[in-house]
Amino acid sequence: MEGIKAQVLALPEVAAWPEMVNYVERATHAPRPDWDLPLLACQAVGGDESVAIPGAAAIACLQVSIILVDDMLDEDPRGEHHRFGNGPTANLALAFQAAAFRVAGRAAVVAERRAAVVASLAGLALATARGQHQDVQNLSGEENYWRVVRAKSTPFYGAALHVGALLGNASPDVAEGLYDFGVLLGEVIQIRDDLFDAFQSPANPDWTQGRNNLPILYARTADHPDRTRFTNLLPRVADPLVLREAQQILIQCGAVSYCAYHLAERHRQARQLLAGLLLADPTPVIELLAQQTQSLIDLLQTSGAELPEELVERSG
Repeated sequence: MEGIKAQVLALPEVAAWPEMVNYVERATHAPRPDWDLPLLACQAVGGDESVAIPGAAAIACLQVSIILVDDMLDEDPRGEHHRFGNGPTANLALAFQAAAFRVAGRAAVVAERRAAVVASLAGLALATARGQHQDVQNLSGEENYWRVVRAKSTPFYGAALHVGALLGNASPDVAEGLYDFGVLLGEVIQIRDDLFDAFQSPANPDWTQGRNNLPILYARTADHPDRTRFTNLLPRVADPLVLREAQQILIQCGAVSYCAYHLAERHRQARQLLAGLLLADPTPVIELLAQQTQSLIDLLQTSGAELPEELVERSG
């Protein structure tokens, strides 16, 4: 974290911008596991972790930029726009996005690899912007749900691992393989977040703003006995008793089990993909997958949903 902080604050434009410095200082007080993704990928391919720190700093800056914008679009009460206002927050988001490319350009690798890193980061930024544009339209249906997830959520995790692999001197095939693994990891994280959001109390904005949360989407559209009742409850989930009943329907109608099925499928694909990659030390990315799935497994077990066989051994 200190290395990431130093990389960002070393940029003259950042150092001369008090609001950016303040944000960086606050953001680096707590662990940010996503910022470690380039370092984990670098370790997995046998690279020098110190060389990947600029990649981690770039990923940190891009995530900050994404969060600043996402909170404004979602009208999140915790968003920085409540502190600074929409205009200054938008400017901060643009600044952090630009800082990501400046930091990446300082990586101590050959020019060809620096160019590949910058291209990967640019792809992440463009894909995420497109995904956010799709997300604010609240497109209906599961097909659109996965389209938005693959545009908005998964490129971050794919690019973070891709960048770390490139800085770790991985071959193009291995770097691309870790990108694909990151995409699957991003889908696992999205499923996890959707489930946690659906079971929050009071009602998460996913309930009240009509977002395509996977378990809520399933309960609204799948053919099950409680579908009409669930639909009638949706406008009243601000009432804790109504929310509790709606959450219980998520379990009864199979919505939670449906999420478990998707989790198991991504887990299987990710393990299969890793088995085919020639990694110097696959442990960091194997543990990364295990950490991301375990909290979801705990939630599934608490809810009473039946775990797919693929996850039973993992949870044991």
